Amino acid sequence: MKMVLFPLLALVVAQAASPAASSPPANEDVAEHIRRFTQVYAAVEENSADPLNPDAAFYTGALPAMLRYLDPHSVFLDPGQFDQLRQMEKSEQKGFGSVVSIIPGRVVVLQTLTGTPSSKAGLSPGDEILAVNNIALGPLDFDQMVGLLSEARQRQALLHVRRPGNIRVFEMTLTPEVMDAPSVDRVFVLQTDLTQKKIGHIRISSFDEKTGKEFKAALEKLNAASLDGLVIDLRNNPGGVVTAAVEVASQFLQPGQRIITIKGRNKNYEELDVPRDAKPYTFPIAVLVNAKTASASEIVAGALQDHKRAVILGESTYGKGLVQNVFPIRNETAIVLTTAFYYTPSGRSIQRPLEHFELGGAIENKKGGIEPDEVVLQDQPSRLRTVIEVTLSYTQFATEYVAKHKIDETFDVTPDLLDDFKVFLSERRIQPAIGDWFKDKDRIRKRLRQEIVTIALGVAKGDVIDVQLDPFVQRAIQRLAQ
Repeated sequence: MKMVLFPLLALVVAQAASPAASSPPANEDVAEHIRRFTQVYAAVEENSADPLNPDAAFYTGALPAMLRYLDPHSVFLDPGQFDQLRQMEKSEQKGFGSVVSIIPGRVVVLQTLTGTPSSKAGLSPGDEILAVNNIALGPLDFDQMVGLLSEARQRQALLHVRRPGNIRVFEMTLTPEVMDAPSVDRVFVLQTDLTQKKIGHIRISSFDEKTGKEFKAALEKLNAASLDGLVIDLRNNPGGVVTAAVEVASQFLQPGQRIITIKGRNKNYEELDVPRDAKPYTFPIAVLVNAKTASASEIVAGALQDHKRAVILGESTYGKGLVQNVFPIRNETAIVLTTAFYYTPSGRSIQRPLEHFELGGAIENKKGGIEPDEVVLQDQPSRLRTVIEVTLSYTQFATEYVAKHKIDETFDVTPDLLDDFKVFLSERRIQPAIGDWFKDKDRIRKRLRQEIVTIALGVAKGDVIDVQLDPFVQRAIQRLAQ
């Protein structure tokens, strides 16, 4: 028996009823049900108009249906699916070493890392990827493009690329290499006019075996002892290794405080607490969450919220708080079974139930997930800003500008440069009304500065500017400055 986490599986299914609260049937009842099933199978096999395929009857019919009765997360794996799971568990993180901007129908390179397949192949910032393995990106929506790009990173990929200002399309073949992608990034001190306090910012994109160590290194990089506050960004974090979540939460909670409780019908009651030798930081914390914050990231947010150690800002989280085990059975098959659930220190279930979920005959009304202390909504861009983005005008202008000018960290967009950008837009038939331009002028200036800095100095430098446009981060700064 081996315990694994299934963040991807949890994105497409939801919690449903579990009969765990009822008493187990007697042995004679089980035997009678098996006899009935055998009789049905024999009758179908003998009398069906079409020949009965035993593998299909069991692998796609009876066994999956039985597990669906328990909950949608418990599934049967046929030999092919079980092998795929084992391959996924031991697969390495591969990639091409490029950072791209994805908008519906278009993918543009922002940065290529030195010595990586992208850099060796000649990909450059500003290049637009038109097709991957002969699949055109134009007709695809955002999720389809992300899926295609993720799949392409696992094996050699053929790209069709177009350079800025060049109508010619050329091909390049990239072979992925193992990449050491950190789960902790965007580590810097926030630049703000709202307060003179020193507020740090750390984003955790997932939780793996190295996350706890990387998070400690990030705190050291920020000289955490000197911080007046910290923003921890858990948005779009699908979760992962629970012990890593415990390590992160332990940096801010008192020794012995509860982080998470694990409870199941046949699983021993387990409590995970802050180590007795912990030396936590005491500065204020704001945690950013959204609807894609799940699993281990919800454990961190829930523990800090229950102990009133952090203010949680954003949207209601996904609500994935279950433990799953893989049980191999005969003929290279297996079942993935939900065996327990996670509960926050105050006893809240993280798992989000469906409306019809029943517990002991009563409708369960718990919402699941983590509710923010304050709701913060994503900024809705104006029509003008949307047009500038989807036409890649920022990237194209920035690419041309960087090719002709030297950029350093003191760079800013002057009024003259903003006027040049307006002329650039006009030449591409983007001619906003005077009122619309002045309404969005400041946002456009900051966004243009971000793109120029990103292409000239790298994505990490552009990220520092990007948070100035982020309403979640700006609200966190306001709360920490109070």
